[in-house]
Amino acid sequence: MKSANIWVAGTFVLCSGFGTAVAQLSKVEEFKSWPTGSSPKEIGDRIAARFIITPHTNFNRPGPPKSITYPETCTWYGALTFAKETGNKALVRQLADRFTPLFGSRDTLIPTPDHVDRTVFGAVPFELYMQTKDPRYLSIGKRMADKQWGPPEGKMVTADSHRFYGKGLSWQTRLWIDDMFMLTAVQTQAYRATGDRMYIDKAANEMVFYLDSLQQPNGLFYHAPGVPYYWGRGDGWMAVGMSELLRSLPKDNPNRSRIMEGYQKMMATLLKYQAEDGMWRQLIDNPDSWKETSCTGMFTCAFITGVKEGWLDKKMYAPAARKAWLALITYINTENDITDVCEGTNKKNDLQYYMDRKRNTGDLHGQAPLLWCATALLR
Repeated sequence: MKSANIWVAGTFVLCSGFGTAVAQLSKVEEFKSWPTGSSPKEIGDRIAARFIITPHTNFNRPGPPKSITYPETCTWYGALTFAKETGNKALVRQLADRFTPLFGSRDTLIPTPDHVDRTVFGAVPFELYMQTKDPRYLSIGKRMADKQWGPPEGKMVTADSHRFYGKGLSWQTRLWIDDMFMLTAVQTQAYRATGDRMYIDKAANEMVFYLDSLQQPNGLFYHAPGVPYYWGRGDGWMAVGMSELLRSLPKDNPNRSRIMEGYQKMMATLLKYQAEDGMWRQLIDNPDSWKETSCTGMFTCAFITGVKEGWLDKKMYAPAARKAWLALITYINTENDITDVCEGTNKKNDLQYYMDRKRNTGDLHGQAPLLWCATALLR
C-alpha cells in the first residue's frame, strides 16, 4: 500500500525501486544525449500531437469503431505517461478532453469488458484518475479491472472460460501471448491507482501460468498453443507486459523471481536476434522476414526499462536499446506516422501467413510503442 500511495503522490516508479531507477538513470550514458531531432522528448511530442488529432480508429479499416479498440487504448495510455514525465499539463488536458464525451452521449464507445482486448481500456481511466484525481475515472477503471476476476459472463464466454476461472485464473484467459499485456496492464494500473495488492498479485499469478504454458527453452514465445512461430508483436506484448508488471510488483511477491527469470531469459535471446541496424523482424528468428516497427518498439521499451531498473546489464543492453531507438525513429514519416507496422494478426499455424502480413502506415499498434519508449527513456 505504501509504495502505491507514493506512486500516486507524484512519482512513476515504486518506492522500493525508485533508488535503483535513479541510480541507473544517472549512469546510463547512452540515454543522456541524442542527435538533434531524435530525443525522446522531441519524438514523443510529435507522436502525441499526432494522436490528439487522430479520430477513434477501427484497426486501420475504414469507418469508426463501435467501441474503442485496444491499439487506441495503448496509444492513449502511452501519451498520458509521456505527458506525465514531461510535465505537459496542456497535453494531459487534451487527452482528458478526448475522454469527456465518454461520460455522456458517446458512452457506448467504452468497450464492454468481456475480453482481454477490450478490458485493457481500463488502463486509460486509471491513468487519468492518478493524474487528475477525478473519481469518475477510478469508477470506470475499477469496474473493468474487477470484471476480469468475476464469474464468466457475456458473449465471449467459452468452455475454457469456466475451466480457467475454476483454477483461480481470469475467465478471460485464452493463452495467446498478447494477453500478457492486455491483462497485466489494467491490473497493474489498478494496483497503482488503488494500492490494493489483490490486483497485481493476481496478475503475477496469471503471468506465471502463461510463462509455464508458452515460453520456449530459448526464452521466446509461440503465438499460441499449436502455432509454433515467434511472431514479433506477439512476443512484444509479452516483453512489455513482463517489464510493466515487474516495475510495480512488490519485492515480496512469491512469483516475482519466476517472472524475472522469464523476462531475463527472453531479453537475452532478443539481444541475439537484433539486426545490425537495431531493428527486429516480423518473425524474430527468420532472417527472410521483414523488419517490423511495432515489435521493435516493444522490445526497445523492455530493454530500456530493464536497464533503468537494474535488471539487465547496462553495458550490453543500453547500447542495444539506443541503437534500436535511433533505428526505429527513421520509420516516422512526415505526417508523424510510423511505417512498416504489421497489420492486425490472428493466430494461424501457417508460416506464410505470418511472412505475408501487410505493412501498415500510421497503425496505432506502431504509434503506441514509440510513446512507451519515450516515456521509459525519460522516466
